[in-house]
Amino acid sequence: MRFYEFESKQILKKFGIPIPNGQFARTVKDVEAIYQKLESEVVIKTQVLSGGRMKAGGVKFANDLETTKKFTTEILDIKINDLKPVGVIIEPKSLIEQEYYAAITWDGVAKQPLLIFSDMGGIDIEEIAEKHPTHISKTLLPNLRPVSDYHAKLAVSNVGISGKDLGQLSRILKKLADIFYTYDLTLAEINPIAKLTDGSFIALDGHMDMEAEARNYHQALLKELNISNEDNRQSRPPTEFEINGAIVDAQDTRGVAGNVTEFDGNLGLIIGAGGGSLTLFDAVRNAGGKPANYCEIGGNPSVKKTADLAKLIVTKTGVDKIAVMMNVVSNTRVDIVARGVIKGVIDAGFEPKDKIAIFRIPGSWEEEGFKILDKYGVEYVDRTVSMYEAANKAVQKMKDGE
Repeated sequence: MRFYEFESKQILKKFGIPIPNGQFARTVKDVEAIYQKLESEVVIKTQVLSGGRMKAGGVKFANDLETTKKFTTEILDIKINDLKPVGVIIEPKSLIEQEYYAAITWDGVAKQPLLIFSDMGGIDIEEIAEKHPTHISKTLLPNLRPVSDYHAKLAVSNVGISGKDLGQLSRILKKLADIFYTYDLTLAEINPIAKLTDGSFIALDGHMDMEAEARNYHQALLKELNISNEDNRQSRPPTEFEINGAIVDAQDTRGVAGNVTEFDGNLGLIIGAGGGSLTLFDAVRNAGGKPANYCEIGGNPSVKKTADLAKLIVTKTGVDKIAVMMNVVSNTRVDIVARGVIKGVIDAGFEPKDKIAIFRIPGSWEEEGFKILDKYGVEYVDRTVSMYEAANKAVQKMKDGE
């Protein structure tokens, strides 16, 4: 899940990284009250889960109250990558001498965290890497033992920084690494870190992404940031459909029946079995199908949980049929999934044979599951039919208009 800038900055501050004396505001009236406390030239920044805010007009500077209110009104109306802002940050304008870039992410090849640092902050790191490769350092961090001051100093010194600046920047990078490890992040980025004209350093912007699976371990942080359990945002805020999917999955602890992501297609998907859900999603697209959603099911969810998931997906606007497909599994009963899906479709007011394009779940209690499907006239295939073939069958049925 992705954090907004104002949330990321609260985390930076929590770990002792200096940030501007600004505040988050949802309305022009809120901005007016904040401005009167700051009494200085300010920067107003849109709060969306997307990059490119400056280029899209989502960042503006103002030196009086009326201009601040005018710019805030404009920014709150700007969509960036089709995302409407949840508010703005208003901060004092900083007097900047130099800008730096710092980020910690995951190196999939080395299978270790990677610290990236540059003395050319404030612009896209991809542009720096392409045009100024000598101004970037990349330092692998340990998986098990704590990050030391040495790692941070190595990253900073490798772009030629020394003296007092080396010490101050290293302390910020070390704290950024602590945040990355503490909260199971996949990205912890500050762009830019600014050296001010008085010689101090401050984080002017921050971006953080957390492993979705780590949410349960960090409920205290999410509560502190006023992030609800249903807010499973990624690169955008969750839709109502996705929030309802999270509610379905959270209704009890038995199995998984949710983790839904909304798309605009016409084939609803109930798919699962580890990497099988991703494989099946791609197989549907490769066959020319248009998925209405991604989701996961497995680990023996209850009949009610499965039924609620099926009802949610089959009633989604634009969905013509659903496909229920999994890899071969041993820990999910086929009869329970079949009973749940059929119940969900019936509860939604549809005939299962008309709404279920294909059912492919090879696993335990398979024969009992097939008997249920036979009773309701639902087409199914066994394990002799591959996941790719099952996906093709579902898409072909959609194309034939059956």
